[in-house]
Amino acid sequence: MTTAQTPSAMRDFFVCDIFDASPKDDLASMEHPLFSLSTRPDRRIRRYEHNGVEVTVTPSVRGRATIHDKDILIYCISQLMAALNAGREVSRTLRLTAHDLLVATRRDTGGDSYVRLREAFERLAGTRITTNLAQGGQETTTGFGLIESWEIVRRTRSTKSREGRMVSVTVTLSEWLYRAVLSKSVLTLSRDYFTLRKPLERRIYELARKHCGAQREWRISLPLLHAKAGSDAPVRVFRAAIRKMIAADPLPDYALSEDEGDIIRVTRRRLVETDRAVGQGPLFGPETADKVRALAPGWDVHALEAEWRGFWAATGRPRLSSPERAYLAWVAGRIARDG
Repeated sequence: MTTAQTPSAMRDFFVCDIFDASPKDDLASMEHPLFSLSTRPDRRIRRYEHNGVEVTVTPSVRGRATIHDKDILIYCISQLMAALNAGREVSRTLRLTAHDLLVATRRDTGGDSYVRLREAFERLAGTRITTNLAQGGQETTTGFGLIESWEIVRRTRSTKSREGRMVSVTVTLSEWLYRAVLSKSVLTLSRDYFTLRKPLERRIYELARKHCGAQREWRISLPLLHAKAGSDAPVRVFRAAIRKMIAADPLPDYALSEDEGDIIRVTRRRLVETDRAVGQGPLFGPETADKVRALAPGWDVHALEAEWRGFWAATGRPRLSSPERAYLAWVAGRIARDG
């Protein structure tokens, strides 16, 4: 086997050994409905188009990869990003232990969990994506699997168990997903994401994290939310499900509410609590976010703003003659230090 070539010399595989890595998700799959929300095998071909991006998801006979299968990708992305931030070399082939993956994603570690893990690998490898969406600053129309390959090593079977215990798992990510990691086209998720058991709750949280981020709120029409969520239910059934979610209020970091005109409002919980206590502080519009993206390509602009607000609060919430200029100067310094 030859060493994969990336901007720096990489070895053949990366060992997932970082305890308590922050969960991270790639921006493209948060934006577009690649994963099934069904609890039954979903073998339908899904086509989605929005703002010039076209995505076709073709399942295998095992069915389309589910949003719970995505836990594997989130775990891999989290490990790679933690390593990159620590200055370590990485590879798109990862070696991990099944037990660590299950614990990190808050799953049961009983025998059936390992069987379900294998089924998830099969669906991830069998689900094919054809798209023209951009990743890592490049736009390519291509087809690929969510993962390229996987391998499970077990201990030899014994008379006491039908299958030997998983010793290690090796998974090779698609070039498309690996490019997202290298370009830092990812967002940090709440650790409580893995406590969400209903597929629709997970998907709505992804969209809230992607579009609301650290902003005060985000508003979206219910029909568009239905399309972006990738729900196969009729709009009226989807509306009823969202209203139940509003009443249950299960999402970490975000609260949902319904406005007139079939509009769903997503509100950032912590900003609301901070506003009540000390005032919101400087407000920035989308133009500022565009300037930050130019300064820090590939960085999470919402996370940067949240970090700056923490810095501003910690320094006594000083009055700023030009809040945007102060913020952009802070971003430039942050990138110079850690970029």
